[in-house]
Amino acid sequence: MARRTKTFFKKKFSKIMQKKLVMLFGAIILAFVFLVGRITYINASNGAEYTKTVLDQQQYDSRTIPFKRGDIVDRNGTKMATSERVYNVILDVKVMTSKKDYIEPTIEVLKDCFGIEEDEVRELIEEKPSSRYNILLKGVDYETAQKFEAIDEDNEKYPDVKGIWLEDDYVRKYPYHTLASDVIGFTVGGNVGSNGIEAAYNSILNGTDGREYGYLDEGSSFERTVKEPVNGNTIVSTIDLQVQSIVEKHVLAFNEAHKDEATPGEGSKNTAVMVMNPQNGEILAEASYPNYDLNNPREYIESFSEEELEAMAEEETEETGKKKTVDDIKIELLSARWNNFCVSEVYEPGSTFKPFTIAAGLETGILTGEESYVCGGVKHVGDHDIHCSNREGHGPQTLKRSLENSCNVALMEIGQALGTEEFCRYQRLFGFGAYTGIDLPGEGVGLLYEAENMDAASLATNSFGQNFNVTMTQLAASFCSLINGGDYYKPHVVKQIQDENGNVTENKDPVLLKKTISKETSEIIKDYMLGVVEEGTGSSAAVEGYDVGGKTGTAEKQPRNQGKYLVSFIGYAPQENPEVMVYVVIDEPNAASQANSGYATQLASEIMTEIFPYLGVEKSAGDVQNTEN
Repeated sequence: MARRTKTFFKKKFSKIMQKKLVMLFGAIILAFVFLVGRITYINASNGAEYTKTVLDQQQYDSRTIPFKRGDIVDRNGTKMATSERVYNVILDVKVMTSKKDYIEPTIEVLKDCFGIEEDEVRELIEEKPSSRYNILLKGVDYETAQKFEAIDEDNEKYPDVKGIWLEDDYVRKYPYHTLASDVIGFTVGGNVGSNGIEAAYNSILNGTDGREYGYLDEGSSFERTVKEPVNGNTIVSTIDLQVQSIVEKHVLAFNEAHKDEATPGEGSKNTAVMVMNPQNGEILAEASYPNYDLNNPREYIESFSEEELEAMAEEETEETGKKKTVDDIKIELLSARWNNFCVSEVYEPGSTFKPFTIAAGLETGILTGEESYVCGGVKHVGDHDIHCSNREGHGPQTLKRSLENSCNVALMEIGQALGTEEFCRYQRLFGFGAYTGIDLPGEGVGLLYEAENMDAASLATNSFGQNFNVTMTQLAASFCSLINGGDYYKPHVVKQIQDENGNVTENKDPVLLKKTISKETSEIIKDYMLGVVEEGTGSSAAVEGYDVGGKTGTAEKQPRNQGKYLVSFIGYAPQENPEVMVYVVIDEPNAASQANSGYATQLASEIMTEIFPYLGVEKSAGDVQNTEN
């Protein structure tokens, strides 16, 4: 076979041709060897420089596309928290300094358009001459961005402005500033919720960042891949912005009216109000004073000088024996201001608890409604003399009259008849000493006695609302069950979740957790509480044209005998099928004598007078008849 191939080769190519082919092949081999050698030499001596040249001609383009955090709206769709598009000013120093002619015009535009000082830019050029991504300014508004875009696109007038570009971003805004600050909460670190709905529904409000990336070759087409961001969902709250505004207006007016030069400070230590729908657990308004501006939640700290903060730190160090710094004081002050009193704070409820004790007595059968008591102003229990709110005594009292007059003696006798086991069981049944499950962070629980460690005196004081702790949310939710026929609904501030296009993705339907009392007991308790407003201690809570029922409370705070009280009123309307529950708590009203529930009843009346017509609450039968006539 080899002989035949050799013969064929000789026949086809002459000796001269064969020599030429061998020479050509040799030349190709030599050229190849030379090129390999040359490339090896270049790579060894100047490889880094050539690599840099290539990479400079090819720019890697990649950026994050931020998502928009979802809105928080009231029950009618009004935005209470929203994210507005803004822009960050980015400087590519390498591009800016790639040609000497670019530097001065670019610095001039940065100053004229964005107010960025020349020294700042020159310092950046000196420190980071090869940097590609430097945030010079955040939160630039749309109008300023448009002004720059016009400059950026005008190549004839501004041919040498290079290296500036705008990055999309969002900033959280609260159009109503302080309104519903406890319920809404705010964000920190961009999109991390702090307090309120912002924290409780943080993962639902947040979306997912998008990404734009690809390679841009000079003089060639640009290949780009875009992964669009997924925006956050909208939270539809149960809050009615109009009701919330009315509540906060009157709370502020109360505190302004009770600022006194003789007793300086706010009108109270805390003033808090909750408005609920007793038929489903929806919270229509929730407010506490003092509040704060959600757009600048740290503003409160700025009102203190460094000297004042240092003095506070020294004073607290002396009192506690533990070293306190200015930063410690700042944290304490802000925590107190951001605290949601309605959800987190625990306190002794006082006489607003009395309807629960009577309801427990009716449910267990130890009360029939026909009972009578004699109040002499004090009752000796164990080793203690425990006084009534009226130290002179109320005299003979029916069961109904004992609630209308808020008689401690009668309630102590009811508590004694119930006994520790039943009393504690009903406390738990009404939801005290446990989380309500409200969809807001920081919920308090309070402390209750256990039946085995409750002595006779503790049972007596517990029966009229002293010597144990509750939260406003606990008492409001359980009170709603007293007046709606015994249905205990989980209190909540969110009713719906929508996507960014307004499509409903989830309904937060009312959650009926348990039955507390019978409808029959509920009707009796409501009748008694109507009497409280019409003929008893809550008369100043009356609202013309409406059947309002409720209960007052005056709780002496620990330590006792210091003259510090928490006063309250919890009420509802109409008498049949209550539609609205209003709970007012005033902690240490700024007054010479704090033990006056009239502060709370008056504030409640003012609020109810304005919100009842707005909410369409049914008027009393007599008022409707007079209107028709």
